[in-house]
Amino acid sequence: MISRLRGKPVARRPDGLVLDVNGVGYLVAATPGVLRCAEGAEEVAVETYLVVREDALALYGFADASERELFEHLISVSGVGPKMALAIVSGSTSAELRRAIALEDTKRFEAIPGIGRKTAQRVVLELKEKIGIAPVDEAAPNDHLAARDALVELGYTMLDAERALAEVDPDLSPEERVRHALRKAA
Repeated sequence: MISRLRGKPVARRPDGLVLDVNGVGYLVAATPGVLRCAEGAEEVAVETYLVVREDALALYGFADASERELFEHLISVSGVGPKMALAIVSGSTSAELRRAIALEDTKRFEAIPGIGRKTAQRVVLELKEKIGIAPVDEAAPNDHLAARDALVELGYTMLDAERALAEVDPDLSPEERVRHALRKAA
């Protein structure tokens, strides 16, 4: 398996990044984090995962080992292929996705294009125990979800609402979290 490449980014294509490693160009379907690192860089190191199919070999690239680990867990879920797993990992940080799994937040996954309710439920159900997240306080997830849903109702995207709430004290009530998030956005 090819688990890491270091080389010169030579081209950016719609299907990924071409990385020149000692004269060999590898096409890597990469997360936005990798693409940002590669932009204008002389050399970049990419954590990779090689998918072997009957008719093709495909390399997927990640900014760090935690992204790759989450990708590996995701492709183990029934109905989630490498392209869908890459889309999931590309949409949020590994920590945000792990939190969504711990909170059993299927709406977070349903917000990703191509993922329906059943797939989102399967991801949460199958990965909750696998990724080893510490138990979460019962009141906190409900407060967090209530605040996030309120921001979504106010026009935020699911991702923007999560990011806004990440900067707010988690001990506040849902109403206070929303107020603080709105103040920071203004």
